[in-house]
Amino acid sequence: MPRVRNRTHPFRPQQSRVNDPYILAGEAERLHAMILAGHPCIRIVTGEEQEMLLAARQAGLNMGRPVLEWSVLSGVKEGLLEGAKAVPQTEHPAAALYYFSTVNRPSVIITADLVPHLKDDRTLRAWRELVAHLTRRHRDHDDGSTLVMIDHATDTPAVVEQHSLLHTPALPDTPRMEDIVRRAFKRLHRQKPIAVAATQSTLDAVVRSLAGLSQRQAELILREAVADDRRFDDKDIPAILIAKRRMLGASGALEAVEAPTDLSQIGGMTNLKKWLEMRRDALSPKAAAFGVAPPKGVLLLGVQGAGKSLCAKAVATAWQVPLLRLDAGSLYDKFVGESERRLRTALDQAKAMAPVVLWIDEIEKAFASAASQSTDGGLSKRMFGTLLTWMQERTRPIFLVATANDIEALPPELLRKGRFDEIFFVDLPGEAARRDIFSIHLRKRGRDAAVFDVDALARTTAGFSGAEIEQSICSALCTAFAEGQALETRHILDALRTSPPLSVTMAEKMQALRDWARGRCVPAD
Repeated sequence: MPRVRNRTHPFRPQQSRVNDPYILAGEAERLHAMILAGHPCIRIVTGEEQEMLLAARQAGLNMGRPVLEWSVLSGVKEGLLEGAKAVPQTEHPAAALYYFSTVNRPSVIITADLVPHLKDDRTLRAWRELVAHLTRRHRDHDDGSTLVMIDHATDTPAVVEQHSLLHTPALPDTPRMEDIVRRAFKRLHRQKPIAVAATQSTLDAVVRSLAGLSQRQAELILREAVADDRRFDDKDIPAILIAKRRMLGASGALEAVEAPTDLSQIGGMTNLKKWLEMRRDALSPKAAAFGVAPPKGVLLLGVQGAGKSLCAKAVATAWQVPLLRLDAGSLYDKFVGESERRLRTALDQAKAMAPVVLWIDEIEKAFASAASQSTDGGLSKRMFGTLLTWMQERTRPIFLVATANDIEALPPELLRKGRFDEIFFVDLPGEAARRDIFSIHLRKRGRDAAVFDVDALARTTAGFSGAEIEQSICSALCTAFAEGQALETRHILDALRTSPPLSVTMAEKMQALRDWARGRCVPAD
């Protein structure tokens, strides 16, 4: 093990492993504070291993402490020396943990992907004895080392969770992201010259577009934006948003959704449109300066196919803010604590991207067990509690749009005043709304609505939802194409006669939903 003399200044010229312009200074400071507090073990669950390695090394350097690192491939090595030799026979995690217990000088001990090895009884015993040793040193001598575990896995043994502090890395804030963008362009220019034709407003737009991403993800997207022409300007911003949607889509729980729908493309829903129009700029900094509190969101309750999900997309377009869809089904995981962590991560990411519209589709299915005696060990109740707390206490401009079809499956706590600004009931469209819906979908498919008997179609479709009306046009188009004829009103009428609406097959359930909503919800139309 190489001996390191004077950790403060003479050692600085050799610090190629920490002298990096992209070090997360904030994370290093947070780790520094936790180490000073005497925590014997800090757990970090992240996909950004290199960033947290740099932050942990920087924390050790700032404190003047040796930094020791371990991985199953390299064994124990000095963390601040580039090319340091490994301590012999320390590749096995149990051997490494035993070695750490013999280190006398207070150090920062970093392990990479240790959690999977803790399934082995011998390794877990070595971990417990090391943490017990570090705890005694902190308690009796105030000079103990700190174990920093950086892992991607979350199936942590219960005893490890009980005797360690979980730290969740923060995503870059606006000033930090702007610094990342500036430094990334400088580094890309040094590698191969690029032409940057960007004003401060362009830079601000790029920073907003990259909000909610990690440093690594932001750098990858910027590299991709200039890779083809070695040039960056306003025209690259849409490409950044597309790349961001693709990257977020791969992350699972939170998906950036493209929302081209305009409110004018939704038939009916007059009350809802008016409510949204009055709050068009309520998420802007100008509204905040005026003293307007950002609206919390709306719950859209109603029958299937009535256009609730379409409204969520239209809100984001009308307000010109990103739309994020929370895929609640992907939150659930078999490992204890992982589901809650995924939900917190998704909500933190939405917070970092604010202002945004956060859309939870069919929220009752995501948290159905929270409204009854659950058979999942209370997981749904804990998840639902996390969401309720976030809804009540959030201060960032995040507008929540939740849709639901089954009122009986909704936990009553969700309907309490203050969770949402308003609860709208989306019923089947009336005759005037059905005329609008037919006209909208005919125009969308390149047809002139004026040549169709839209009035007859609207009268014929009493009890049909917007989705069922759209499907009748799609079916009629297929029939007309097969016959080699132009689409006519009769094709649509024939399609409607052969497909009874859901309001007929589920009449009792829909009536019960209407009865409940009467006096409790604001009609959307």
